[in-house]
Amino acid sequence: MPDLPDVVTWSIPAFLLLIVLEAVSYWFHADDDELGYEPRDTATSLTMGLGSVVFDTLWKIPIVAAYALVYSLTPLRVELTWWTLPLIIVAQDFFYYWSHRGHHRIRVLWASHVVHHSSRRFNLSTALRQTWTGATSWVFYLPMIAVGVHPGVLAFCASINLVYQFWIHTERIDRLPGPFEAVLNTPSHHRVHHASQGSYLDRNYAGMLIVWDRLFGTFEAEGERCVYGLTTNIDTYNPLKVAFHEYSAIARDLRTATTWRARLSHLVRAPGWAHEVAAPDTVPDAAH
Repeated sequence: MPDLPDVVTWSIPAFLLLIVLEAVSYWFHADDDELGYEPRDTATSLTMGLGSVVFDTLWKIPIVAAYALVYSLTPLRVELTWWTLPLIIVAQDFFYYWSHRGHHRIRVLWASHVVHHSSRRFNLSTALRQTWTGATSWVFYLPMIAVGVHPGVLAFCASINLVYQFWIHTERIDRLPGPFEAVLNTPSHHRVHHASQGSYLDRNYAGMLIVWDRLFGTFEAEGERCVYGLTTNIDTYNPLKVAFHEYSAIARDLRTATTWRARLSHLVRAPGWAHEVAAPDTVPDAAH
């Protein structure tokens, strides 16, 4: 396998520079409906991003071991060439869609992902507000390893996906020309994903290609002004609380549940499920 660059690490200086430029831009002009930056919120996002780099280094050890085992067992191999790499990138984006969707619809996975949605602002620093419990996504990509994609190539494609998603966390870019909005995930589409109201909930899970949402019925175009954050916000800038508040809530629900079925439901059903109030086929959305 060729020696592939660490795209995320090389991009960090650009991330920080663009955050500064976006923040400065608000000093010169801001529309009335743009929230801009708030020092405590930005500091929390940067702290969460720094922590995720540290914790991801630890999580990679068992994940790489699992991928290496599966890769060693499969007889299949996907060679890295000029034409297979784009296909692998698209495949990784497809499985990212399902991973992302799962992290919104399964509560124990949501406990990890909720960190990214915990800010009530939407700017480039929000892109760096990442989880410290990032060992919840790897299983979604096992099919790629099983068909012979090298774990290093998968990691490279995932880093491209992550870097792409940085620029779509902004209110400073309006809608792009129609063909781009039809195919790509854009700031407009991703603003909807981070919104917490009405028809915007659980929409636009795409990483790079919005076509997955269009194909699988989760697309919603931007209309009314987005209200960012959670349906029940946590009102804290404490990184530890931001990182683990949903795990604490799950633990409380598990302690008060009276049956094993209810305990399992608190783990695997959608955020907001409550056995005391939910109809059998109804799952209320209590968090985005």
